[in-house]
Amino acid sequence: MDLISRARAGDGEAFRALTEPHRRELQVHCYRMLGSFQDAEDALQDTLLSAWRGLGGFDGLASLRTWLYRIATNRCLTTLRSTSRRPVKEWDIPGVEPPEPTRFGEVPWLEPLPDALLDGALNLPLGPEARFEQTESISLAFVTALQVLPPRQLAVLILRDVLGFHASEVADMLDTTVESVKSTLKRARASLRRRRSTGADREPPPAAGSSSEDAIVAKFVRAYESTDIDAVVALLTDDVFISMPPLPFEYEGRDLVGRFCAGLFDAGRRFRLVLTRANGQPAFGAYVRASDGTHHGAGLFVIALTGDRIDGIELHDRVWQDRRRRLGGQTSSLQVSAARATLTGPKKHLPRRLPIGSLRYESLTISATGVLVKLRSHQGKTFRFDSLPSLL
Repeated sequence: MDLISRARAGDGEAFRALTEPHRRELQVHCYRMLGSFQDAEDALQDTLLSAWRGLGGFDGLASLRTWLYRIATNRCLTTLRSTSRRPVKEWDIPGVEPPEPTRFGEVPWLEPLPDALLDGALNLPLGPEARFEQTESISLAFVTALQVLPPRQLAVLILRDVLGFHASEVADMLDTTVESVKSTLKRARASLRRRRSTGADREPPPAAGSSSEDAIVAKFVRAYESTDIDAVVALLTDDVFISMPPLPFEYEGRDLVGRFCAGLFDAGRRFRLVLTRANGQPAFGAYVRASDGTHHGAGLFVIALTGDRIDGIELHDRVWQDRRRRLGGQTSSLQVSAARATLTGPKKHLPRRLPIGSLRYESLTISATGVLVKLRSHQGKTFRFDSLPSLL
């Protein structure tokens, strides 16, 4: 009996073998569409649950991968049309009076995606009509630009220009015509082009992990941790841009960004930056030093580079706190992979994959070494997992 027949008969291991090769790329697809790591994880779990329940209706006319993308895309479209997004936050940093912003952001729900979740998702063969490099299409600037597109334009542009599906495949996924797909794609490309035109003549960033990138990162860490505002400003391009979802403030220009950073430093805030990566870019877990000398997690900084300068900074001040509130008291439908999660308790009887819906959230603890999630199975067993260590 083949895997599909076994999965249709209720074999969970067969279903896992069918879907696991596509899990990571589907998660990244949901992230591109929704701009939020947490929303993407929820959409992925809904996609897999729908696929499990609907496998009997898979006719094999399209590939399993295409069928899963159809489910995931429509799940994301439902989310975009029916769910209120992450709300805008009021300025709440005590002792700091921010300068007047250049403008207010349109995408307060934006969250970074840890590079640990990109492994295996960006080196897949794309369709012949893909227009964007995979590393470019996961950058924060690109994902931000996508979020202002109408939902259907967003879906069509990602499926056609990022993933390279044929127009006929996209039409089948969205239950529309090829002519409608082409017309929608034309409008989406024009909108995206207007949003991204200012960066067309920029120098490319240095290669990830290269000595050039390492040098810029080291200079930024040294300058920021020592509150050397002149050294920070010297690393910025003239039109550097800074945003801080879910706070709506956005600042553009070296002088204004310098004033914003100086305001943080002048208020006595001292930071320790711990290097990580998100969205294929250098990122830092930011820890604020308290009066007793201890450091407390403040959020995640993600920087964008052009040549040997920084031309974009995203300050995600509420990544951990929002996730903790969203998890609290809710039933988890996560599938937890032993290969991806670090078990901090005894490893007895840990299955390779826990069934969908079999875990209930109990607690989340944030520490200097990681984010620990405690889950309990319906059988009463307790598991603790180190969740998203790359964010720290």
